[in-house]
Amino acid sequence: MKLEVIATNLTDAMLAEQGGADRIELVTGMLEGGLTPGPGVIREAVSRLNIPVHVMVRPHSQSFVYDKHDLCSMKEDIAYIQACGAAGIVVGTLTGDGQVDTAALEFLLQGTEGLNVTFHRAFDEIEDQLSALEVLSGYPQVNRILTSGGPLPAPKSAPQIKRLVEASRGTGITILAGYGLSVPVLQEFIGETGVQEVHFGSALRKDGDNLKPVEPSRVQAAKEIIRAFE
Repeated sequence: MKLEVIATNLTDAMLAEQGGADRIELVTGMLEGGLTPGPGVIREAVSRLNIPVHVMVRPHSQSFVYDKHDLCSMKEDIAYIQACGAAGIVVGTLTGDGQVDTAALEFLLQGTEGLNVTFHRAFDEIEDQLSALEVLSGYPQVNRILTSGGPLPAPKSAPQIKRLVEASRGTGITILAGYGLSVPVLQEFIGETGVQEVHFGSALRKDGDNLKPVEPSRVQAAKEIIRAFE
């Protein structure tokens, strides 16, 4: 079992590690669903933390449909992230009709050797998620999908997440469940879905507020529940 925690700055990242997080998703613009953080925080987080850092690659919050200019800037961001020694990237590309944009994804995956690749919650805008999972399983670089099982919070989509977990077996892709999880529902959620990785944002922050710092005690409480499933 793995616990991934969103960090928006270096202090967040260090507090999450202190509380027992297994991995950091490093972003800025948390209220916009997460955007690519600045180069300084990427380099500092990677150099100071002892746990893996996965960095969001998302140039704007307009949509998950990217033009050639977006893709070129994203490619440059990925090169920088890799040069800093980060463990992975978090990315997602869609077509205008809500399918995986395989051409855009293939462009971004060039030169990502050695990086973990998470396809992020753009996945939750796709109607046929099982088909999308099959498409993504054709890319060996993609080893994780962050999803709530659709547009609703993860606890309300537990049956769909369970289906995704079952469908992902043997594909090389891990289902990372996130959005709407909280410590009180975590034990039941894991038992119901069989997920091996969970992703937390506001629920592990002071007052459950996206704009307040990560609280190590909340991270520790989530981690203690996860340990029971290891």
